[in-house]
Amino acid sequence: MQLPPETRLLTAYRKHWAHRFGVSPFLPLSRAEMTARGWDECDVILVTGDAYIDHPSFGMALIGRLLEAQGFRVGIISQPDWHSAEAFRALGRPKLFYGVTAGNMDSMVNRYTADRKIRSDDAYTPNAEPGKRPDRAVVVYAQRCREAYPGTPVVIGSIEASLRRIAHYDYWSDTVRRSILPDSKADLLLFGNAERALVELAHRLAKGVPINEIRDLRGSAFMVARGWRPGEEWTETDSTEVDTPGAVHAHPDPYAMQEAKVSPGDTASGVPLRFIKTEARRQARAHTVIRLPAYEQVKDDPVLYAHASRTFHLESNPGNARALVQAHGERDVWLNPPPVPLTTPEMDYVYGMPFARAPHPSYGGAKIPAWEMIRFSINIMRGCFGGCTFCSITEHEGRIIQSRSEASILHEIEEIRDRTPGFTGVVSDLGGPTANMYRLQCKDAKIEEACRRLSCVYPDICPNMGTDHGPLVQLYRKARTLPGIKKVLIGSGLRYDLAVKSPEYVKELVTHHVGGYLKIAPEHTEAGPLSKMMKPGIGAYDKFKAMFEKFSAEAGKEQYLIPYFIAAHPGTTDEDMLALALWLKKNGFRLDQVQTFLPTPLALATAMWHTEKNPLRKVTTHSEAVSVVRGGRARRLHKAFLRYHDPENWPLLREALRRMGRADLIGNGHRHLVPAFQPAGTGKPTCATQQKRKGAMPRADVPKNRKPRKM
Repeated sequence: MQLPPETRLLTAYRKHWAHRFGVSPFLPLSRAEMTARGWDECDVILVTGDAYIDHPSFGMALIGRLLEAQGFRVGIISQPDWHSAEAFRALGRPKLFYGVTAGNMDSMVNRYTADRKIRSDDAYTPNAEPGKRPDRAVVVYAQRCREAYPGTPVVIGSIEASLRRIAHYDYWSDTVRRSILPDSKADLLLFGNAERALVELAHRLAKGVPINEIRDLRGSAFMVARGWRPGEEWTETDSTEVDTPGAVHAHPDPYAMQEAKVSPGDTASGVPLRFIKTEARRQARAHTVIRLPAYEQVKDDPVLYAHASRTFHLESNPGNARALVQAHGERDVWLNPPPVPLTTPEMDYVYGMPFARAPHPSYGGAKIPAWEMIRFSINIMRGCFGGCTFCSITEHEGRIIQSRSEASILHEIEEIRDRTPGFTGVVSDLGGPTANMYRLQCKDAKIEEACRRLSCVYPDICPNMGTDHGPLVQLYRKARTLPGIKKVLIGSGLRYDLAVKSPEYVKELVTHHVGGYLKIAPEHTEAGPLSKMMKPGIGAYDKFKAMFEKFSAEAGKEQYLIPYFIAAHPGTTDEDMLALALWLKKNGFRLDQVQTFLPTPLALATAMWHTEKNPLRKVTTHSEAVSVVRGGRARRLHKAFLRYHDPENWPLLREALRRMGRADLIGNGHRHLVPAFQPAGTGKPTCATQQKRKGAMPRADVPKNRKPRKM
């Protein structure tokens, strides 16, 4: 998108006076390191739930180095003991503010599985040791910062804060929780990739501007008195006036003018009336705030919750999004429009900082799994316009692709080659949220700024979306020919419906950049669940598979696709999972790792799961209902269908097949899904079997109008 005229580039600021201290080998974790740098205090202290790894793939390092480049003294408190405020005083009082993040992952997703079981390890901790961060880490850390130094501004961010900026369904407590702002008592929440807002905030605070007067930063949220407005020109619109009937993929024509026949001479200024009216509408939109239903309403009313979710997502394009406000008791949570995406030179600037590209020396020889996984990989872009309803990327990074330059990426490959211990010449990934959206963008900036689609590729690829993979093909070719580089692999998930638009790209990928296996994510085969995921039909997968096999054969390579599927997604029935299992068996897939749908805050699929309504369309009491799999047994069944080959799942599958009237799929032939025999020592009695033994009513005879019990 085009930058608004008021947007200030990251490189346009005069450096803060502390830039004279130069660049730190690592950002300080201790007072001793501060003293060695000649510091008596930090300007900014970043508190994180992750181990400190000075690498651009880790948020605290990216933000810390950016603030350092602006001339600020930045310290890091990594994985502090949150049981008291003492650990939060380790670096003294920050002169400007505490910046609080849970880390690269949401702390609840990091600690709990989709079945709410505690994970046995933490990939972002030395030696994968669990228990080094609290549940809801942002809230806990922010409160401890307040206790450590009362009066010091506290700014929260990261994906955990982004996904909780308004009232949201919380899967782990099975309740609708209020915004994270009143719970954390933070002064400001910066959502999304917050480089612009963070740099502007730091410079304003350094000039003495009180944080409670900073209310105009895009990508920021804060608490205000009920009815507060930034100025007299602002007006409020109720969300019910915004939500119009029809599917969300219909978008307006930005060139449509009601006064198309007016001539230039019809106004005194000589400017056509149609342009005056268009500009007036734009200005009015820029000073309009949409009031969402209050927290007290959405927590008890599924229809209002789904409506609020739909409105929130429709106001997500930085080109046309309006401010949002939601009452929480006697106060309001105010959300400014999303941040303006970074330009390519700004992306190069951010990723070109002098990272040490290693964990902090204080960890010694400890293994940090997340570091081991990404140390030879490179982020080439951010954002995703796929709009998958179960994914949190778009809520956090946005739908507009922000790409680095070819030169910046090639330079980082050389940095890995020359500076990263253990490098053998194999780059593990050139990617990001997706492998192949690099430099893909809308063909017309005006259309992009006016668009309200939630996906550029569903139900079909938008004709305005560019699909030229040429720049990515060129990048791959240059990367693999750099001296000392043996192979460049692609580890990020591939968007295959885009890839098939460029046979040249698929050939380049398959011939040179697949290490035997390539992961892709069809997620399902059936139209019902796919429509609720906003994913393409399985036909796109079939087309890509044919191209993959053709080019693999031409290259003389034996390579395989590894598809990923989701069990128990909203809109999925037992029959859908059976159809998927039969497809897997027919195509010879025996999945080792499968995922069960995990409702994360703010996701559209989570709204479906919680409300049993479809927010992809206008939401009313009588609007489309969505089937939801809630109970633990039903979720286990859907997961079992994905692993139909596992003997442990056969008793559950046999029972389900009989109940569904598909006992013909039980047997020992090739056409059967599960065998009739059970190997000794495998399988457990199902609930129905146990009930029959006790003389209880079989599960299949439970009255249909009984509401399923939540986990």
